[in-house]
Amino acid sequence: MDDAVRQPEHEVGGGMLCVFGRQLKLFRERAGMDRARFGSLTGYSPSSIASFEQGRRVPPPKFIDRADELLAASGVLSAGKEEVARAQYPAFFRDAARLEAEAAVLHVYATQAVPGLLQTEEYARAVFDMWRPQLDVEVSEQRLAARLARQGIFDRRPAPHLSFVIEEAVLLRPLGGALVWRGQLEQLLLIEEKRNVEIQVMPLSRPENAGLAGPFTLMEMKDGRRIAYAEVQGDSRVHTERQRVRELERTYGTLRAQAHTPAESRALIEKLLGER
Repeated sequence: MDDAVRQPEHEVGGGMLCVFGRQLKLFRERAGMDRARFGSLTGYSPSSIASFEQGRRVPPPKFIDRADELLAASGVLSAGKEEVARAQYPAFFRDAARLEAEAAVLHVYATQAVPGLLQTEEYARAVFDMWRPQLDVEVSEQRLAARLARQGIFDRRPAPHLSFVIEEAVLLRPLGGALVWRGQLEQLLLIEEKRNVEIQVMPLSRPENAGLAGPFTLMEMKDGRRIAYAEVQGDSRVHTERQRVRELERTYGTLRAQAHTPAESRALIEKLLGER
């Protein structure tokens, strides 16, 4: 796949959202409903309906199904649910989000913050609040909801195999303050208990580190395809070429060998919680 071009974060109303919004408005007007009436039937305010129609806010799947039914859209609105859901992610992450949701195996190397799949709501909110340039409140809330929705991967059946190598510096960085930081470390311990999840910490004291080129994610799909994703400062790329993926697989293998074992990593996290 080609490099994804990052769009400004305030440009929420683009592409699929605008198309869906126009369709929603046409069906609503055809049904002879104003926004107030339609909103009362769907449980949303007129201003929210306007945001949906103008492509400024991502409508939830339940709203789309209810709108399709109320407006007699014959499945036209419901058919766009998947694409609309993808629009809640930044443009540079949409392809990766789709692949992540379908992966049978996922390996993540994190160097700056706790991986999104492992973040608490409070930690994720703190991360988005620190984004520069600052995100609009509506965009920040949209990104937060999308990040938390990704964590549905832990409830999938059959369960995917997930492994994470996290730099120790990430765990020492109290993003969001002491309470948020403690809650995040506690969540890591809870998730680590899942049988399909392994979390390893790369200690700062290690004299060798194979990950100096930066963070990345490896995915193995149900059909056997192996894919890599790398992102730096919002510039991202999904790699499908076998040689490049194989190189990153070797790097990840070395990282896992250099990092603490899962048991040692759990002990380190427990020690950090006990010290503060």
